[in-house]
Amino acid sequence: MQLNLFKKLLFAGVFLACGFTYGQQEKVLNGKIVDFATFMPIESASVYVKDSYIGTVSNIDGKFSLVVPPKHVNDTLVISSIGFKSFKTAIADYDPTEDIFLEEDIASLDEVLVVADPRPTTGNDIVIRALERLPRNLPDSSYIQKGFLRHKERNQIEYKWLIESAISLYDSSYAKGGSDYLKVNVDENRKSYDLRDVDSLFTYYSYLRDAKGMRIKADNLRRDTIATASLVEAIKWNDNRVNGLGNLFKGKLNMVRNAGDRFAILGDKMLERHQFSLDTVLVDDGRKVYKIRIEKGADYVGLNTPGIYNEGFEPKGWIYIDWKTYAIKRIEYELIAASDAQRRRSKSLFGTTLNHKLVITYKEFEDKWYPNYIYYETPKLVNIGNRSSDQQEKTAEQIKREREEQFYYTVQEIVFTEIIRDNEVITDALSQDWTDDIFVPRPYNKEFWKSYNVLLESEEEEKLIRDLSTRASLFKE
Repeated sequence: MQLNLFKKLLFAGVFLACGFTYGQQEKVLNGKIVDFATFMPIESASVYVKDSYIGTVSNIDGKFSLVVPPKHVNDTLVISSIGFKSFKTAIADYDPTEDIFLEEDIASLDEVLVVADPRPTTGNDIVIRALERLPRNLPDSSYIQKGFLRHKERNQIEYKWLIESAISLYDSSYAKGGSDYLKVNVDENRKSYDLRDVDSLFTYYSYLRDAKGMRIKADNLRRDTIATASLVEAIKWNDNRVNGLGNLFKGKLNMVRNAGDRFAILGDKMLERHQFSLDTVLVDDGRKVYKIRIEKGADYVGLNTPGIYNEGFEPKGWIYIDWKTYAIKRIEYELIAASDAQRRRSKSLFGTTLNHKLVITYKEFEDKWYPNYIYYETPKLVNIGNRSSDQQEKTAEQIKREREEQFYYTVQEIVFTEIIRDNEVITDALSQDWTDDIFVPRPYNKEFWKSYNVLLESEEEEKLIRDLSTRASLFKE
């Protein structure tokens, strides 16, 4: 009998790549990473086994948990963060009772720019050089990455939804377009529950208009004439068009991987929409890194999202580029409502001008740079209030409550912890049915999660689980 997809990948990635033999045991490392100067926790620090892709990142509290497979228990643990000196220790000697303090490590900008080779010296030129080097720096052969996704949503009052998934990402290589040669599969789910109050009629109207191409007036829709299954289908469609994994990986937000696609954010007209200025040079794990500020250009940035006005933004943020290879190591990217139409829309619907916040980090493995961590945050309209009621008849408290429940902040975090490049395993995996739908309920597989690397929950996320658990039973080991 043919193994299903996740079992194949688990077998290939854990038993073969990690050299598992009976009698060996994995090791779980827990810890907290702190800034030596400020005593503040360091978020998104890389925690990994040296010369492997096994790793995770620290949460907002600076804490992490890493499952080390049996083959690597005698290897070296590395903890690094841009702008700090790295921490290294034998895994066998790691002491979980002591916090890990990282010291600042910054190179002198004046010193590093006085060199003999003709290096670019402006932010724009450095970014252009990095994009020219993408075919050299990104993977040039097919691979599958295994990772962990945490999807959470909340309104201004409380948490409403939590989904955690084990996912697989297939990429044929940078040379081929992201929209056609990227695939995502959801292997397993846990802690999945939905307590949202979704305006189903509004969502259904959008579904008929944008997905089905039908012309219909919203006022003509009545809940008692629509099958529940149709409403569920419309809500699922809306979830996927805003927070679907396919959109995240295949679309414009995967801005480094898809830089070669038509109309890409970092495509041919990049400098019309962005300007880049060199801020300083930092150090990451002993290597110099350009820190470059992202600023607005003469034109607006848009995402071309079907059925949603996702245009009229100004970008801001940072891009970190490896000094030696010009590989893009990290992007921190925000899209702020800037056009008159987008500012009106954003303030009216969401109460904020920040529409998209994206962080993507890359990790070097055998001379190629693979995605390591992704953070994506965006507001999503779910409830437009009681449109039939006269606003003048509502109390100030009722209006305030409707406003607080009108939209949700949605956050998706992904950490990749393993790479599979065995062509036979990849071919077998691709022969299975793949689905990137994280919103489909799946049975809980407790055995699968016992040794799977995940993002450690922060104190805030622990509160999320407690809040949801007061009204629903969630799977939690």
